[in-house]
Amino acid sequence: MKAEDLKTKTEDELKKMLLDARKEQLNLRFQKANGQLEKTHAMRQTRRNIAKIKTFLSTAQKAA
Repeated sequence: MKAEDLKTKTEDELKKMLLDARKEQLNLRFQKANGQLEKTHAMRQTRRNIAKIKTFLSTAQKAA
């Protein structure tokens, strides 16, 4: 996920993306607990994507 992609999104789209990323994070945690997680880097990427989305959401809310 790149910053240029997030700049073009509306606030509603960012909220939906945040919800999807959190669901993905939950699924990854379940996979890790069951020993089925093969791509361990996916947890780190998801956590960072959530942080990026939250950053753009807060800047969008401050601008409004």
